[in-house]
Amino acid sequence: MVGDLFRGVGYFFEGLGMITRPGLRRYIIIPLLINLVLFTLLTLWLGREFGTLVDRYTPQLPEWLSWLGTVVWLLFAVLMITAIFFTFTLVANIIAAPFNSLLAEAAEKQLTGETPSNGSWLVALREAPGIMLDAVRKLILFVLVAIPLFLLFLIPGINLIAPFIWGAFSAWMLSLEYLDYPLGNHNLRLKQQRELLGRHRSLTFGFGVATLAATLIPFLNLLSIPAATLGATLLCVKELRKDHL
Repeated sequence: MVGDLFRGVGYFFEGLGMITRPGLRRYIIIPLLINLVLFTLLTLWLGREFGTLVDRYTPQLPEWLSWLGTVVWLLFAVLMITAIFFTFTLVANIIAAPFNSLLAEAAEKQLTGETPSNGSWLVALREAPGIMLDAVRKLILFVLVAIPLFLLFLIPGINLIAPFIWGAFSAWMLSLEYLDYPLGNHNLRLKQQRELLGRHRSLTFGFGVATLAATLIPFLNLLSIPAATLGATLLCVKELRKDHL
């Protein structure tokens, strides 16, 4: 059990090591650039609007409170960094979802010499709305489960273990999220995926823990999406293929 847990952790880092492989980079660079441009534009727009508000109201402050404008700007910067840090992975996953399926497919072809489906850029573009809608549905499911879990933080006594429960839930959700790409390429639906992963619970949970940890590290979280997709593909090829695929 412990061995499976650590093997699962290792697959994330193996996936991270595959990022620079020829034939895979194009599936990584395009969604990464889209997300960077999106968040850069959003940050610049919010900064401009906030600056307008500060410039409008700070002149009305007494001279002895003039320093307050600088403090407000610093607080805004902290809030912006925090918001981007916590929302980047969620939004980036939705945008990258169609590319992640192609990335998992290309990686599996490199690893096994076999193509799991008849995927192509045209097929990906045609199926992109459905894939992105599935990603949104998973996000909604995450929120629906997360709300009652969040309430545990408000209950005295239980709130001491609430962070561990939350972490375990997040790790399991991330493993489902990323393993869906290689498994989905083999036409396994959510129910079948859960049954399969349930038979390899420690392995997939370890993979989810490593993925969760990576998403919490600034800058590394930019690479956590392709690394987790590649790691999930490796896990499927080396561990799950003999079971179901």
